[in-house]
Amino acid sequence: MHTTVFLLLRLALGASMFGHGLVRLPKLRAFSTWMTGSFERSMLPKSLVEPFSYALPVAEFAIGLLLLLGLFTRPALVAGGVTMALLILGTSLIENWEAIPSQLIHAALFALLLQFVQYNGWALDQLIQKH
Repeated sequence: MHTTVFLLLRLALGASMFGHGLVRLPKLRAFSTWMTGSFERSMLPKSLVEPFSYALPVAEFAIGLLLLLGLFTRPALVAGGVTMALLILGTSLIENWEAIPSQLIHAALFALLLQFVQYNGWALDQLIQKH
């Protein structure tokens, strides 16, 4: 039962991250322009925001894909948690309080899954370990 619960949560979180990245990658420049514009009045310099705005959709896509496949699950969960922490910090700096609950839920799910990663039974990680 634990492996099924873990699988369902891993797939849901993976689908969310994968979907975020998937829809942003084709319009990467527009997404970067939007994000950079959102941070114009923040204390973060454009020299930090702009590279992050290009890296974020790639990270979301990669983390999501790894979680959907159950491949490198532990590192993907850690990377996802770090990504969420960075997003929460940035979102706080631009005072976009409405977005933070969703980001906190994602962060909590990354932490929860990391705590119970031993139940990651239905995953490519398991196939790799057996060989």
